[in-house]
Amino acid sequence: MTELEEVALSMDEIEAISLADHEGLYHEDAALRMKISRQTFGRILNEAHKKVAECLIKGKALRIESTNKEE
Repeated sequence: MTELEEVALSMDEIEAISLADHEGLYHEDAALRMKISRQTFGRILNEAHKKVAECLIKGKALRIESTNKEE
């Protein structure tokens, strides 16, 4: 894994994927849970989907960005 190119997902992108794809919430409901607009939720989810697809198609490593600056 150390030799693979990495693509990083932000915590917001992870939350968006979790709410929409794992929990199956509608974008409006997921946006309310994240306390953002539906449009912003859609943009975050779209970017997350692109990153995941890039990793799957191009064999890149997927890294989850930490909010802890010490890591």
